[in-house]
Amino acid sequence: MLNLGPHQLKNPIFLAPMVGVSDKPFREICEQNGAGLTVAEMLTSNTELWDKKKNKLKRVRPSLSGPNVVQIAGSDPIMMAQAAKLNAEWGADIIDINMGCPAKKVLKKAAGSALLKDIKLVKSIVKAVVDSVGIPVTLKIRTGWCPSTRNGVDVAKIAEDCGVSLLTVHGRTRQCRFKGNAEYETIARIKQSVKIPIIANGDIDSPLKARQVLEYTKADGLMIGRASLGKPWIFDQIRQYILFGIKKSDPGMAEKFRIMENHVKEIQTFYGEIKGVWYSRKHIARYVENFKNSKEFLRNFNEETEGPAQIDLLRSYFANLARDNEAEFA
Repeated sequence: MLNLGPHQLKNPIFLAPMVGVSDKPFREICEQNGAGLTVAEMLTSNTELWDKKKNKLKRVRPSLSGPNVVQIAGSDPIMMAQAAKLNAEWGADIIDINMGCPAKKVLKKAAGSALLKDIKLVKSIVKAVVDSVGIPVTLKIRTGWCPSTRNGVDVAKIAEDCGVSLLTVHGRTRQCRFKGNAEYETIARIKQSVKIPIIANGDIDSPLKARQVLEYTKADGLMIGRASLGKPWIFDQIRQYILFGIKKSDPGMAEKFRIMENHVKEIQTFYGEIKGVWYSRKHIARYVENFKNSKEFLRNFNEETEGPAQIDLLRSYFANLARDNEAEFA
């Protein structure tokens, strides 16, 4: 079992902090479906921007049985330390430092994975954040800035020396963004070079792939990102396979409907009448992308401007799917 400070985690299968995705509703849905830890979407360390509505929502504490992890991003050690301290005072259980985001708007501010070019600044930020709080601090990185400068081992040693409790490594450089295949050799070398827990991240999209990555890297756990979109039950499937060797199938249609309906209702409640409808569309599109007649359903779903009507359409769509299945097996 994996521990982070005083927190004993249920399992070492984590939800990645994805901007515009890992919000309060999705974190709760993923934990309910087996995630051992969920990390909030990236929050700027510039506290002057925290009054903006989108940043206020990022800081809402989700209803979780496990610890609440707040991820902060920035390039100024003093601002990062202040952001960490304030979040700890306001209820964060763990602070995660973002040094892995490859987005251009983040890189322009010399934050995210841009920091991997400056080892001295990495050390200054990590030390400042760790020293500013009395709760565990974790760090998320990529393997380096570009394939020719994979310095993940050096960053990992700095993190360990500065008191970081856990390190997550995405198996791509910043230059790779999300192109090509993730490589796990660097993650394996990082695991061999430090004693703190290492979490492997990148292209883990099935229980079989999860086991292969764990066996190759010897990592202490896994972080799942894009593969969880429209499939939050992947956490329990991976957990069952890794821990017990059980190949758990996808939920039945009735259970999938229950999960989707709950997710949409939570989105609508959290974001309000207008944006709740908007944000529901992208999640439902991922849930139903391989379902029968999904394109026609999504056209109708995306045209709806009221939350209850979206729920009614979803319920009707699943009722039709159930009837079709009965007809096929009659």
